[in-house]
Amino acid sequence: MEENKIVEIKNISMTYHTLEGETEAIKNIVLDVYRGEIVSLVGPSGCGKSTLLSIIAGLIEPTKGKVLINGKIVNGPSSETGYMFQRDHLFEWRNILQNVLIGLEIQGKVNEESLQYAEKLLDTYGLGDFKYNFPRQLSGGMRQRVALIRTLVIKPDLLLLDEPFSALDYQTRLAIADEVGIILKNEKKTAIMVTHDIAEAISMSDRVVVMSKRPATIKDIIPIKLSCPNGIRTPMKCREAPEFRHYFNKIWKELDVHV
Repeated sequence: MEENKIVEIKNISMTYHTLEGETEAIKNIVLDVYRGEIVSLVGPSGCGKSTLLSIIAGLIEPTKGKVLINGKIVNGPSSETGYMFQRDHLFEWRNILQNVLIGLEIQGKVNEESLQYAEKLLDTYGLGDFKYNFPRQLSGGMRQRVALIRTLVIKPDLLLLDEPFSALDYQTRLAIADEVGIILKNEKKTAIMVTHDIAEAISMSDRVVVMSKRPATIKDIIPIKLSCPNGIRTPMKCREAPEFRHYFNKIWKELDVHV
């Protein structure tokens, strides 16, 4: 199992310094994430979930501790890590294929092979007919799918998703979360996702990490094992599993949302 570790979070703490003094955002976080695993972070608003994601991505340096990806200490952003934000951040003046290729352009890796891979991903996930369209011609859910494919095309070992569906209406959010969950499993990707939606976390994840209010510590790590109807393991079908309600109630109580 040790060789399958993608992420090692070792005693991470983060303190912000302001004119008013010090604010401790994260305290002594320890977590390993394994290859092919989807792990969700849930916790009260403002508890430091996105801060932790930014530290893993190398966008912020922690006050204490270190993060290793594939055994190497994270000192800054890396092509091994793909980041998917709340907003799709598509460039309106570039068509869909051009938007998908932008990460490869930045890395100087656009060639015949990478172009074919990008077109294959668009075809596989229902966007092949739209590759010469512009973002304004796509629905919110389709735009988010483009954003995911743009992240996948650089072939990162680790995907970080920061509330990637929060800008969508509820019905679209359910549908696109289902699609993204299927895509991540199909592509055998390792992912860490921040979400406020307990049902989303349970249905998409192999483990759910429950974080405390600030300064954030890990209250619990819950392995998710669902008996999905007819053995069809998609996020939408997993919501029908008999164990789903048990996990939902457990996480709800852990979060102390009534306080």
